[in-house]
Amino acid sequence: MIITKAKLQDAPKIHELINEYAKTGILLPRSLSSIYENIRDFFVARKEDGLIGVAALHIVWEDLAEIKSLAVKSPYTGQGIGKALIKACTEEAEQIGIPKVFVLTYKVEFFKKLGFEIVEKEMLPHKIWGECINCSKFPSCDEIAMTKHIIPCNTFYDLYDTKFA
Repeated sequence: MIITKAKLQDAPKIHELINEYAKTGILLPRSLSSIYENIRDFFVARKEDGLIGVAALHIVWEDLAEIKSLAVKSPYTGQGIGKALIKACTEEAEQIGIPKVFVLTYKVEFFKKLGFEIVEKEMLPHKIWGECINCSKFPSCDEIAMTKHIIPCNTFYDLYDTKFA
């Protein structure tokens, strides 16, 4: 199995896989057009028989990104593919300087094992709720918000200690 950045020709398979999970209510459905528009956010897992998993890292702001649309084809679940996709997303976040990532999930134990911690949804900026308006569960979302610190965040106090101490 290999993890790579998605290519344009992957969009229909990504769309199919995400929307298979969306039918069960685990993921939000995605239009093919939104996948094409955001193709650079996606990582895919491949085996000889094609695309078997997907996850996206979507930048929200200078210090925050969302990992979303994690899906693995059912014959391949439980084989570490989801973990590898999350690792690819967090490594890219670190490479581009994003200190924290978050997820909205029903798979709390899976993300806890990967170092994510539960937070109150109200702790996340309102900007993240843009897609929620299209969800059938809005405004009564039952997903759990979780975050993971990737790199230390520079705060005013960090700058103060460095420059003025």
